[in-house]
Amino acid sequence: MIQIKNLEEIQNNINTGKPTLIYFSGENCAVCKVLKPKIEEEVKKNFPLFEIFEIKTDLYKEITSHFTVFSIPTTLVYFDKNEFFRKGRNMSVSLFIEELKRPYNLLTK
Repeated sequence: MIQIKNLEEIQNNINTGKPTLIYFSGENCAVCKVLKPKIEEEVKKNFPLFEIFEIKTDLYKEITSHFTVFSIPTTLVYFDKNEFFRKGRNMSVSLFIEELKRPYNLLTK
């Protein structure tokens, strides 16, 4: 995952229109640390066009508040410059991947 350090950087990436995943996490969040490699591995394996970014909420509060993220981990998915959905807290990685398949296939072919 690419570490994001300013709001302009992530907005520029979203505005490319490419499928984008943003993972909000925290330094002291055990769930974040366990979930991150699983999500990253499955998304890269199943959806090679996705750009994957991580934002540390405790370090970049301005970015976190811009995206109205209130709990961690939170995952935002963008297709064609628009937020498609967000998942927070405890999530099933396999279910998450299943939910991405149809829109990914429709919007990237």
